[in-house]
Amino acid sequence: MVRSPERQAETQTFIASSCSAPPKRVAIGIAPLGIVSIGIVPMGVVSIGVVPMGVVSLGVVGMGVLNACIVGMGVAVAGLNAMGLWTWSPDPSQAHAHRPAAKELTIYPSQQQALDQAKTLGCSGAHRMGSGWMPCSAHPD
Repeated sequence: MVRSPERQAETQTFIASSCSAPPKRVAIGIAPLGIVSIGIVPMGVVSIGVVPMGVVSLGVVGMGVLNACIVGMGVAVAGLNAMGLWTWSPDPSQAHAHRPAAKELTIYPSQQQALDQAKTLGCSGAHRMGSGWMPCSAHPD
């Protein structure tokens, strides 16, 4: 199959913006890889698009360090469904901070102390952790 020079240049341009090519300063398109990436599944330092992945992600489903998205997953996240260490969401029940409270991580020297703390936390039982005891029958996720 013989391609015209215009069609061949078009194909080379598309390949140059794919995931296998080195990142550009500004990349726009489908799965663009660049310092600033805009498009569908953009990947880079600053990513704006449908599924942005990068250090700073803005879009629909963002994954990175700092996200402002409808569904954001990362370290610092703002959006409707935010999952990360520090989150902001209009509905607090939608935020999923995966960092347990410090009082849940306390190890007690005796089982009785852990059982007393379990009542305070609203759970039951205690479980062994190393040489100590932790409140609740299971370790927090």
